[in-house]
Amino acid sequence: MKKTWWKEAVVYQIYTRSFKDTSGDGVGDLNGVTEKLDYLQSLGVDILWLCPMYKSPNVDNGYDVSDYRDIMDEMGTMDDFDNMLKNIHSRGMKLILDLVLNHTSDQHPWFLESKSSKDNPKRDWYIWRDRPTNWESIFGGPAWTFDPKTYQFYLHLYTKNQVDLNWENPEVRRALYDMIIWWIEKGVDGFRVDAINHLKKDLSDMPNPEGRNYVPAWEKMTNVEGIQDFLEELRDETFAKYDVVTVGEANSVKAHEIEEWISEDNGKFNMIFSLEAHENWDANLDPDHNVVRLKEILDRWQRSAQGIAWNSLYLENHDRPRTVSTWGDDKRYWRESATALACMYFFMQGTPFIYQGQEIGMTNAPFDDIKMYRDVETKNFYRYKRKQEVPHEELMATIKKVSRDHARTPMQWHSGKNAGFTEGEPWISLNPNYRWLNVEAQERDEFSILSFYKKMIQLRQNYECLLYGSTKLAETDCPDVYAYIREYENTRILVVSHLDSDGCHWSLKEKGQLLLANYQEFTEGRLQPYEARMYLLE
Repeated sequence: MKKTWWKEAVVYQIYTRSFKDTSGDGVGDLNGVTEKLDYLQSLGVDILWLCPMYKSPNVDNGYDVSDYRDIMDEMGTMDDFDNMLKNIHSRGMKLILDLVLNHTSDQHPWFLESKSSKDNPKRDWYIWRDRPTNWESIFGGPAWTFDPKTYQFYLHLYTKNQVDLNWENPEVRRALYDMIIWWIEKGVDGFRVDAINHLKKDLSDMPNPEGRNYVPAWEKMTNVEGIQDFLEELRDETFAKYDVVTVGEANSVKAHEIEEWISEDNGKFNMIFSLEAHENWDANLDPDHNVVRLKEILDRWQRSAQGIAWNSLYLENHDRPRTVSTWGDDKRYWRESATALACMYFFMQGTPFIYQGQEIGMTNAPFDDIKMYRDVETKNFYRYKRKQEVPHEELMATIKKVSRDHARTPMQWHSGKNAGFTEGEPWISLNPNYRWLNVEAQERDEFSILSFYKKMIQLRQNYECLLYGSTKLAETDCPDVYAYIREYENTRILVVSHLDSDGCHWSLKEKGQLLLANYQEFTEGRLQPYEARMYLLE
């Protein structure tokens, strides 16, 4: 494997809207990111990933872009961005941006021109049809919206305000490539590319034996044959010309497909985010999680990538509820499960991503009123399901477990007013546990989750084995223990994470030096609930 800076880095994802507000309007901003750079540097992260801060009407919190080369009003100005970028680079850190290429806002000048008339030069920049397909959008409801002025329908895989670009049109692709190069020339160090496996569409109806109004059409809009041609051109015309890092959001890609997506010889991106492990772990929101199945999936990705590609490692992001509340136990074993899960994922082969608040064990919010939620996907889900007469109580039980808003409550800096996030009224309610669960409290505690993350980052920096070593599952005779050995040259490191609230019999089979643990006292021959250990083997 080639050695390079982004393989040796730790990435910290910032959901800017909820990170730190300096203007008092209740919305996080770019100056807030700049203000907290000392904290991020002390944590030890190398790359900051910024969620969309482009100009946007914010139907989907910035993932509906109305101007790719300007900053949304709530988050500041381009001068604020330039100052933030300068300060990031002065600390030896790098910045990657979210890049939304599948769609624009319906307020983007391109779409305003496109919808103005059928003969407008930009009409073909979007996907218009006289008759829509029977697709259901990813956020619920129809995937097509009727325009009464031109008497045609336009396609939107997400909300009706997020209009899909026509990637079949070379003018569209060229305009997007020029925009990407503009940001790179400004000094940006890479991109996380949103919804990238939707660029190619098979515009035909879905089978509909149940006679539904709208049919889920994942196979018609995801990884459609021909998409690799688009991705190859995107890479060659932009990313390949610079020393930048790229991460594609390609949720449906499986381990056996990584050669064309992320291999060093033929890949279109350096890494991808896939949902395979998360979808299986979260299946049916089953509290009795199948650790054996999780191990099978993650080990398959580790073995498939070894020597040819590079993994992204993540537990949380802005689209998922808090892991300690879903995979762990945020009540009896909050600290233990947060650190055990962290240890499990962080030391595999790949680049680790930390989502803001994950490093202090932020939990799902106890929002029991649909009015407290802000996420368009959550609100659409509730509205469409109520029309189908699904009971309110049943819907709220699901939303309280899976809503994306659980990851979007404001960052909890201290126990004072609004957790130190804003002096104004927060755009979304805080999790009330900020009074004890916050950065300030954990910075004073050497056994906190935050301290554990700092130790993990330091260990990864100190041992090349944890960067470029092979990964092999280790047998523990306990189905709820995830253990693996990283090996590189003459160094072998064992990582052991017990992912259950019951005890488990286990003994170290080789001599080793303890490098990391989330318990202060050990029980010989036994792992305690959500216990994690790490050994340098002799």
